[in-house]
Amino acid sequence: MRIRAAILIVLLGVPRAPAHAEEIFIAAASNLTFAMADIRAEFEAATGHTLRVSFGSSGNFFSQIRNGAPFDVFLSADDEYPRQLADAGLAETPFVYGFGRIVVWTSNRDLALERRGINALGEGRGRVAIANPRHAPYGRAAAEALAYFGLADDLDSRLVFGENVSQAAQFVQSGAAETGVIALSLALSPPMRNAGAYWVVPTDAYSPIAQSGAILGRAGRSGHLPAARQFVDWLLGEPGRVILGRWGLGLPSDEGDSR
Repeated sequence: MRIRAAILIVLLGVPRAPAHAEEIFIAAASNLTFAMADIRAEFEAATGHTLRVSFGSSGNFFSQIRNGAPFDVFLSADDEYPRQLADAGLAETPFVYGFGRIVVWTSNRDLALERRGINALGEGRGRVAIANPRHAPYGRAAAEALAYFGLADDLDSRLVFGENVSQAAQFVQSGAAETGVIALSLALSPPMRNAGAYWVVPTDAYSPIAQSGAILGRAGRSGHLPAARQFVDWLLGEPGRVILGRWGLGLPSDEGDSR
């Protein structure tokens, strides 16, 4: 009976890794930390490939990739870095995978963000955390929003800069800063969702955050190109779009953009 059952299992098929399962090395913007956990679990289960993901500042990854860092796919927090890599012959044609949003987040309920919105930043007394605008797209968006609402000069001496938007979120979550202008995708994360309150900054206050990616030219030389393309197709397909939308990233079709 056991032998018959074993034969049946073989005939019916058992989910298993494909014969040519690959490791795909991905450089991902820090605001994707929680979304990528879901993406990795579902993609690996569906394909048998393994995702090796590093998180950090898009600007820092851009410099590393130009200097030969062996990533297969770059998921940036903006569209400029992938475009420059493509122009330099280091990446294939970039694609937009989502549009980011910024929010004001605080654990200080007395600031009443739901009533005061971004003005709560000026009414507070503590530090305000943002990502470094020099190399972090979410930092540039935060700086644009502060200027749009006439708060840049008033807050200049109170700003504290994170290496990336995740570090800015850590500053405000830990109490090192009273408020922060961070990514919506991080405000929705389990550590922050119930620990404070957030106010979504209107999109007309900052340039669109078109989060773009690219398959890197080195993927072909490392033999990972087919797997890298399979991952990108999956990410831009229904499974990936559902996950990205769940984590606060607007879909390209919602913004009048496409791959």
